Amino acid sequence: MKFLRTALTVIYTIVCLSLIASVLLQSGRSAGLTGAIAGGAQTLFGKKKGLDDLLGRVTTGLAVGFMILAIALTIVVR
Repeated sequence: MKFLRTALTVIYTIVCLSLIASVLLQSGRSAGLTGAIAGGAQTLFGKKKGLDDLLGRVTTGLAVGFMILAIALTIVVR
């Protein structure tokens, strides 16, 4: 049982760090006057949506894994 708890903790830590990295790598939502200017330029020149979509899916998967691992660790520790 101790090995399972240790393995889940290591995986949980890796998922946590990966989730933080994937959130930080995503492009932010621009707001205000600078967002209006940048938004116009992005529609004119095109925006690389492939990377944003990929990071969105990766973040969603990592968030689901984070929740499942948190529940599993709670069950194992009891």
